[in-house]
Amino acid sequence: MKFDSNRAWTQASQAVSANREVVLSLAGVFFLLPQLVFAIFFPQPEMGTGMNEQQVMAAVKAYYSSILPVMIPIALFQALGTLSLLCLLDSDRRPTVGEAIRAGVKGLLPYLVAQILLGMGLGAAVLVVAGVLGAVGGNMGAAIGIAVALVFAVAVFVRFSVTAPVVAVEKTLNPILALGRSWTLTKGNTARLLGFYALLGLAMVVLMIFGNILTLPVTLLAPAEVVKVVAAVVESIMATIMALYFVAVIAQVHRQLAGPGDERAAQTFE
Repeated sequence: MKFDSNRAWTQASQAVSANREVVLSLAGVFFLLPQLVFAIFFPQPEMGTGMNEQQVMAAVKAYYSSILPVMIPIALFQALGTLSLLCLLDSDRRPTVGEAIRAGVKGLLPYLVAQILLGMGLGAAVLVVAGVLGAVGGNMGAAIGIAVALVFAVAVFVRFSVTAPVVAVEKTLNPILALGRSWTLTKGNTARLLGFYALLGLAMVVLMIFGNILTLPVTLLAPAEVVKVVAAVVESIMATIMALYFVAVIAQVHRQLAGPGDERAAQTFE
């Protein structure tokens, strides 16, 4: 079927509003709290104006190496939150919060395996394309290859963008079948979905800019430590709002492409 972005956004907003209390509670636990912990206790390093490219890269590498033990459990926790929210927003079943979380736990491993497989596949494709064009055209060929591979990766991301609701809502716990189901559902709508996601991403950038503007008076008047805490809180709230609406949008994209109740028919794939 032809994807309708206006209907997807309207239904996503309505779903969040209709389930405001429980949705905000889950988003607060799975997104806001981890974001706050990360923003307050593990802030990004400040880059000095006199640092060269090697020093910047070394600082970035050291930072991400130091936070990796924290990033992994936070990423797992937020993945669980994503799956739980998708279950909670399933208007066909209307599960309780406990049922949604249990369903999220059940689908977590298949979802992670699907994402790992997707990442490995995309990484291999980028290396092959960049390597082949680099061997033929040198540095210029490699640059062109990376650009082509990135465009391909974006298109592939769009095709697999409803993998999470396939796992959470349709209960497809085979990672390969979940990826295949997403590929089938998004067929014929790649350009529409890409445009919709691009507009959604732009709106999120605007929201983050608005959040930075809100903290400007505090930045000018308050002590540095207060500024850091306020900025972390505002940034975390904005990131949580974006994550919540992105999950709601993905839920409605899946619902629109699969149709109400089609998740039961999808069980024939298992």
